[in-house]
Amino acid sequence: MSDIDIRRSGRAGRVTLTRPKALNALTYEMATQIETALDAWADDAAIACVIIDAEGEKAFCAGGDLAAMYDTASRGDFAYGRRFWQDEYRLNAKIFDFPKPYIAFCQGFTMGGGVGISLHGSHRIVCESSRISMPECGIGLVPDVGGSLLLARAPGRLGEYLGLTAHQMDASDALLAGFADYFIPEAKWPALIATLEETGDWSAVDAAAENPPNGALTTHRAEIDLGFAGATVPDILRGLAPGAFAAKTETAIRRCSPLSVACTLELVRRVRAFDHIRPALEMEYRFTYRSAEEGDFVEGIRAMIIDKDRQPKWKHESVEAVPQMDMVRMLIPLGDDTLDLD
Repeated sequence: MSDIDIRRSGRAGRVTLTRPKALNALTYEMATQIETALDAWADDAAIACVIIDAEGEKAFCAGGDLAAMYDTASRGDFAYGRRFWQDEYRLNAKIFDFPKPYIAFCQGFTMGGGVGISLHGSHRIVCESSRISMPECGIGLVPDVGGSLLLARAPGRLGEYLGLTAHQMDASDALLAGFADYFIPEAKWPALIATLEETGDWSAVDAAAENPPNGALTTHRAEIDLGFAGATVPDILRGLAPGAFAAKTETAIRRCSPLSVACTLELVRRVRAFDHIRPALEMEYRFTYRSAEEGDFVEGIRAMIIDKDRQPKWKHESVEAVPQMDMVRMLIPLGDDTLDLD
């Protein structure tokens, strides 16, 4: 069975991820097939909108399929991962710039690479089960696939908080942080999709939207804005008001790669200067290009996904032990290897 179902249905171009047992993790081949379809539909007058969804209850897409990246990188072959990221980022940019409504239905886990193929679209729909996050720091990466731009655009200091802690947003959190546009109960989705296929009229999405219940970020917003204003990660940890929320936050940050955490904080703040995804992707690629050879990526995947011992041996013992120069080296321009999205 194919991992993805791409077809035309009425006025809509349809993309459905079809590997629910793998939480619809995005493979290289799936990404290239989506790109090919978007290229065909962009100027096709018969296609009024694109709808992307996924089979299964647990996840829209829980991220990229990292097994092949680990297999190649652990043997010293870094070319496969770099090609994967370059081509995936090109797809993310095309979704951001797509000239027609791009409507994403995101149930369950939508993480990492799943964010990249859904939440740069024009109409981003969440429901009761939605759990959205950028968990890359936990595997030795930084929020990528354009996620740094979403984080940079989040109000206040929510971007720093979400990037450093990998907090899983529910529907309300995702709307507050600007990762989603609409809360629509999942029971309404089949009828809404049928209407979109028949008419191609995105205003049906507006008509179906409801108000979600309150989420955790609303409760802790003031605390996050105050604590995550610190100049460095150690400053942030020192600035958190004592209490259960601060303890949980510190635990989440210290669980991650110290180098990734330091670079994520810098990345989110640099990307605030941008209003388009392309420069954000170029800056993310500086890190991901180096992540296997010079960072914690291989060890992070080993510990969290391959061996699952959850005992990674990071290159730095703590966030306090990351020299400024190590962070700078991961984010300096790549010269001849600069990301090419054309």
